Amino acid sequence: MTNSLEAQRVVLQGSRCTVCGTVAFPASTLCSRCVTPTAEPVDLSTSGTVWAHTVQRFPPKSPPYVPPVGGFTPFAVGWVELSEGIRIEAILDTENVDDLHGALVHLTAVVPVPRFEVVEAGPSSAPSTVGDTA
Repeated sequence: MTNSLEAQRVVLQGSRCTVCGTVAFPASTLCSRCVTPTAEPVDLSTSGTVWAHTVQRFPPKSPPYVPPVGGFTPFAVGWVELSEGIRIEAILDTENVDDLHGALVHLTAVVPVPRFEVVEAGPSSAPSTVGDTA
């Protein structure tokens, strides 16, 4: 029997090749590196680091986008690097959409696309000390 915490756990399903060890997302039965049909499913890390990002400042085309009741709000989209060494594209939930490089993030959803929440601001978010004389 599955307890309620396990049922609520968000999982990012990828694959790992049993021949060369290459990890991929989304999951596939064919390895993208050695092209053998030996990849098997694997649960990927749920935390990572923002590798690159941009801000979506206009509403995406509808459908499939469904605008929220309160209207469109700009949101961050970026590449998150996982400990497995792969980068995946995801929506980034944060109050500060303009400075995310290097931020630590945690997976919050996978449907319809991966979605990560910022846990800790990246090193580029620190206030600049250039020119300080104190």
